Amino acid sequence: MQLADAITRQLGQLADHLAQLPPHEATQVIARVLEPDDGVLGGVTHLVSTSSVFAKIQAERGALPAEVWLALGRAANELDAIGGDLDEHREALRHVSTQPATKTAKPPAPAPLVVRRRR
Repeated sequence: MQLADAITRQLGQLADHLAQLPPHEATQVIARVLEPDDGVLGGVTHLVSTSSVFAKIQAERGALPAEVWLALGRAANELDAIGGDLDEHREALRHVSTQPATKTAKPPAPAPLVVRRRR
């Protein structure tokens, strides 16, 4: 329990720290968090998947309701799918995070995040 509590606190600290970082450094952290083999998202996915296996065994013994196992399995599958969706953007994050921080005279134009449809 102490390890889980410590990791939870550190994840909160990481999120708070990320919010304070300059864009270049924040991009580096995000790229690292999303690293599939040894990033935070991959670690959380593995933890939930392992929890699902444990819950399945406990459900088969009657110690846990089967719904717990099913919910953990769905969560593991969803996290894996999210990791897959983010994987297509990993190269862009890695590219930006490896570029030296530069001071530009004019900031880049913001990209539109919402496209309005014409009626």
